Amino acid sequence: MAAPSPRQQRAQAAIAASLGQIGFALPGSLVSRRTACGKTGCRCGADPPVLHGPYLTWTRTVDGKTVSRKIIQDQQARYQTWFDNARQLVANLEALSLKAFEADNPPRPR
Repeated sequence: MAAPSPRQQRAQAAIAASLGQIGFALPGSLVSRRTACGKTGCRCGADPPVLHGPYLTWTRTVDGKTVSRKIIQDQQARYQTWFDNARQLVANLEALSLKAFEADNPPRPR
């Protein structure tokens, strides 16, 4: 196994350094949903429907299990940057890692 290139190592170091500057980061996904309750005569069954919500759910993996937690819009406003920080840093590090892997392990012809 070859080591990542000096350029890749510098890019990884830059990502690691940025961790110290961004503040907090929350893992997982934040999803906003609107739902229909199905009760007769409810506005969610009208044409066009007026769905209930939005309901915000934060989902992540803890000890190999999916954990979901409902949050309110005020919490979303306070923590959205934390979700964005984690997503951006992880995406950058994953992309860099994939490039390093592919450079070391080119696809084999069939």
